[in-house]
Amino acid sequence: MSESDHHLDDDGEPALPGAGIIRVSIGGTALFTVVGVLGAIWPDGFAGAFLVVSLVEFLVGSVVFFLAFLRAVDRSRTEAIGIGGLFFAAGTAPRPAQRALVGSLVVQCVVAVVVAWVRLYSPMAFGILAPMWALGFTGLWVAAYGTFPERTPEPTRAARRDADRRAHKAGGSADRRGRTD
Repeated sequence: MSESDHHLDDDGEPALPGAGIIRVSIGGTALFTVVGVLGAIWPDGFAGAFLVVSLVEFLVGSVVFFLAFLRAVDRSRTEAIGIGGLFFAAGTAPRPAQRALVGSLVVQCVVAVVVAWVRLYSPMAFGILAPMWALGFTGLWVAAYGTFPERTPEPTRAARRDADRRAHKAGGSADRRGRTD
């Protein structure tokens, strides 16, 4: 077996990096959905469990969101990272990863709103906090494995000053906004 065979899934397709992160996101979404549906149907038996799941997913998702943000800040030194690309995988993740991660977020949002609407003014309304889970894990996956364009270096203060001097000597002073005297 060659080394490249280790990076193939069961169907012989290239394996998606960070598959564990994707599985955790989908697993949390499945748990949230099942407990949410049961809580909407039988609130006396499942509202407490739904409240706990919602709060745990919110808290864990918030920590993961923060960790993803820190990883993205580190990568932003050399890559141009945008919020849409980081937390919604817009143009930064392969299609299968984006579908799974953003799909997880969409399902959590829909379930949270529907359950809160069905059981308004109850502990079931805390479900609106849980989508932080999917948002955080999407950000974590993209921060670790997503692709971003290379950042163009910012000119130094000295380089900007030299450009202003050249423009001035060329027959008019140009300020940084491109206006001339």
